[in-house]
Amino acid sequence: MPFRYTLRQLEYFVAVGKAGSIAAASDKLNVSSPSISAAITQLEVEFGVTLFVREHARGLSLTKAGHKIMERTEFVLREAELLATLAGEITGKVQGILSVGCLVTFAQIVLPGLRREFEDSYPNVHIEQRELNQADIFSQLRRAELDIALTYDLDIPTDLEFQPLHALPPYVVLGEDHPLAKQVELTIPDLQDSPMVLLDLPFSGEYFLSFFREANIKPNIAERTADMSVMRSLVANGFGFSIANIRPLNSLSPDGKKLVFVPLAGEVRPMRLGLLRARAENETNTLKTFVDHCAHAVKSGTLPGLCIPENE
Repeated sequence: MPFRYTLRQLEYFVAVGKAGSIAAASDKLNVSSPSISAAITQLEVEFGVTLFVREHARGLSLTKAGHKIMERTEFVLREAELLATLAGEITGKVQGILSVGCLVTFAQIVLPGLRREFEDSYPNVHIEQRELNQADIFSQLRRAELDIALTYDLDIPTDLEFQPLHALPPYVVLGEDHPLAKQVELTIPDLQDSPMVLLDLPFSGEYFLSFFREANIKPNIAERTADMSVMRSLVANGFGFSIANIRPLNSLSPDGKKLVFVPLAGEVRPMRLGLLRARAENETNTLKTFVDHCAHAVKSGTLPGLCIPENE
């Protein structure tokens, strides 16, 4: 007798398996808990196995059989997505799910608006966004967990393809009371005696430090953080200067203090913002359209954070 279950029931099962509870899956999917619970029960009846161990204190845990079935279920759901994509290719439609990664240093500035405009233009597309560091972007593209990523040209491996969109020269971030805050531009020698707040992310941190190495100057690193917002607050509160390539649209730190942005002059390599993807001959209509959308947003000047406006 054939099994009787739906793709939606399988989606609910995977959501519960990842969330660890029906309530959490309900919040994520915006589906009622009884509907999800009924779907799990139906799957257990159809498969003839227990998928979850129900523990009051810890919620739901996958059984050994549940782990195996969930792994295969994720494969089935991916194949179902590919069928929808194939149908779109045949009909020329732009539709389906697009997994987009974005470098964590500028994801909050660039990606939400870019995604909103694209989904408004193509309502049959849903973008799954992920904010990642450079190393994780490489890894997830290789595992096909991402379709494409917005990032910088930082040590791009040869098995991935980078399409540049815009060059971003570096600038120095300073608190408004910093002794160098009134300068029109700064050089690395100007910074050698000042404490530095290093934005310390994989590949990004090395890029910023390369400016000092090439000038034969040892930076005075006072603070390190992997969070762009924390960096801005540390700078605004007088813990040192920092260096970045993309800036928010106002001059305030997250805690409301004034920041100053001064161009970094001299022989300093700009960062190139662009799209990174696995090398593939057969791209979907949806992916091609998203690439064109990003290129148009940069060319038209609607993508925020790409220019350094005058300090207020």
